[in-house]
Amino acid sequence: MLRLRLAALLGSLILCAQALAADVDAKTYGFPITNPFEATIATTPPDLRSTLPADNDVDQTDYDLKLRPERELPDNFWPVKKLRYRLARQDHPAPLIFVIAGTGGRYDSSHAEYLKKLFYGAGYHVVQLSSPSSYDFMAAASRHATPGLSTEDADDLYRVMQAVRAQHPKLPITDFYLTGYSLGALDAAFVSHLDETRRSFNFKRVLLLNPPVNLYTSITNLDRLVQTNVRGVTDNTTFYQLVLGKLTRYFQQKGYIDLNDALLFDFQESRQRLSNEQMAMLIGTAFRFSSSDIAFTSDLINRRGLITPVGFPINERTNLTPFYERALQCDFDCYITEQLIPFWRARYDGGSLNQLIQQVSLYALTDYLKQNNKIAVMHNADDLILGPGDLGYLRRTLGDRLTVFPHGGHCGNLNYRVNGDAMLEFFRG
Repeated sequence: MLRLRLAALLGSLILCAQALAADVDAKTYGFPITNPFEATIATTPPDLRSTLPADNDVDQTDYDLKLRPERELPDNFWPVKKLRYRLARQDHPAPLIFVIAGTGGRYDSSHAEYLKKLFYGAGYHVVQLSSPSSYDFMAAASRHATPGLSTEDADDLYRVMQAVRAQHPKLPITDFYLTGYSLGALDAAFVSHLDETRRSFNFKRVLLLNPPVNLYTSITNLDRLVQTNVRGVTDNTTFYQLVLGKLTRYFQQKGYIDLNDALLFDFQESRQRLSNEQMAMLIGTAFRFSSSDIAFTSDLINRRGLITPVGFPINERTNLTPFYERALQCDFDCYITEQLIPFWRARYDGGSLNQLIQQVSLYALTDYLKQNNKIAVMHNADDLILGPGDLGYLRRTLGDRLTVFPHGGHCGNLNYRVNGDAMLEFFRG
């Protein structure tokens, strides 16, 4: 009896050990940037990035989908009346990976381009999709143009994926895979859950890269960065003038202007490097621009009159600067309060902010994530979008399907070759 109990105990300990998250050791990881702000902005030094095919070696084309022909948009919205996406195709039967961009990101954003080349070089067809929170997706594909309700955003994405597949009936596809980064990772989780009932793709594997756990915590973290006190910013010197002055002095010392992928890493190695406060402000400002795009586009399409007066004539000659300046005053919390929650309550009889947070975050999928072994998460211990307890939630929910890298900030190590190898290993099974 004692022997049986010992055997059972050892067996349970082994199972527990197998269920532990894979925490990558900082000493052996080798990613050189330990500052999360710097990693987020500069990403991986060029000589440590994955080896990728050149643009000319990728058989790729941009395509359009007309999904909302009934939607009336101002004349100057003509570039986004159709949804554009990018398909990179192999010349042989191959699995296809959908890549969903992060907050406000278009299908051709830098992270999506990197992932496309990584997977294409490994033999996959790749489809790059804009985020449901991007102005082009909101205008051309979203049914309600009010992003932030994860189930609704996933439904819109799923319809786009089905339309992409229908547009290429002769593309030889062996299996379907799915990934996304940042907000696109959260979207991918909800899309995967939706596919369990609709079964258009039967995704073989789904990889979530740096997803928000609590969506409200993540956007609050990013919104706060723009409120950082920055030395050198005064009533007479704006933050943008400060950064532009640093860049100007950097190029003067360098002797020439070289705008390439290595710019920010080299810049941070120079005497003109940005401080933590300045980098925080830069990241927060980029997020604020995304938030204002969402607020402006959602208000305009739905004619809510919060930013653009209802019925105001807009054409290609209209000066949109006053409206965009008004939108810049509205952070993501403002968008949630003024547009998302009222829409949610009117259409779905929604309740409190806390109830909304539960519905749009990974919490809503806890049981699904626990039980589905085809889903994995890769995250960074120092990611700016994580809050207290977020990594603990992922550890409890995913076990050994969670990989935690010690450094990288928010998506700053996606193009590190160690991470690239780990992604490919996951999809190969």
